[in-house]
Amino acid sequence: MEYVEKYLPIIQENALIYGLNFAKAVAIFFIGRIIVRFVSKAIGKSVSRSGSDPMLAKFVSNIVYALMLIFVLIAAISQLGVQTASLVAILGAAGLAVGLALQGSLSNFAAGVMAIVFRPYNNGDVVEIAGQVGQVEELDIFTTTLRLPDKTKIIIPNGQALDAPIINYTEAGNRRMDLSVGISYDANIQEARKVILAAIAKSDYVLDTPAPAVGVTELADNSVNLTVRPWAKAADHPAATLELLEIIKDALDEAGIGIPYPQRDVHVYNH
Repeated sequence: MEYVEKYLPIIQENALIYGLNFAKAVAIFFIGRIIVRFVSKAIGKSVSRSGSDPMLAKFVSNIVYALMLIFVLIAAISQLGVQTASLVAILGAAGLAVGLALQGSLSNFAAGVMAIVFRPYNNGDVVEIAGQVGQVEELDIFTTTLRLPDKTKIIIPNGQALDAPIINYTEAGNRRMDLSVGISYDANIQEARKVILAAIAKSDYVLDTPAPAVGVTELADNSVNLTVRPWAKAADHPAATLELLEIIKDALDEAGIGIPYPQRDVHVYNH
């Protein structure tokens, strides 16, 4: 009994101290989390109101929430008497190890942030990325999803997407086609030009402005090669190319302008 009476006040005092510290830590965590959530949402709404992309606003909000919550956790743990300096060092070492293990993912993450901030392309744009031509279906933090003309879905890591030149066909609204058509050397170039321009003018894909053009680009071995340059909307480019080649072939056949096959003249000498 004397032992209990001797140490009981000390135990009670320590229990009160640690109990109060624990209560403070819990209060700091829950109140801090509420404040962090409110601040992160306010920042996200502010970024969204500035006209930025909704994905960027959500990303900024999540990053702010995560960073501020870490500080709240450290503040709460420090109330329990834990040395936060060593804890920060451990977290730093763990973060370094994770970063080294996830270099590829972090590279895609950084590229995704750059793509969202600088916007070289948007959802719905027709682009050429990493050698693939298609319509952007989705852009997120780690990947870009393209829908190819044959409806194939391809997912490209953002690191690869931004590592090579990006061609955005939609940005200007319209896209020029370069169609190569060969005619025989006996054909009249001016007549062929009139026939081709009249034929492609019937297509609903071809735009009046800029005006289409037809010109000689090569005097080849077996043909005079003309390049036909009509304009169409970027999204219509694949379908327009198929239609116009057929229209031009039919129009040249109807006008009697031949598209020659490869041929060679053979001369036989008798000695």
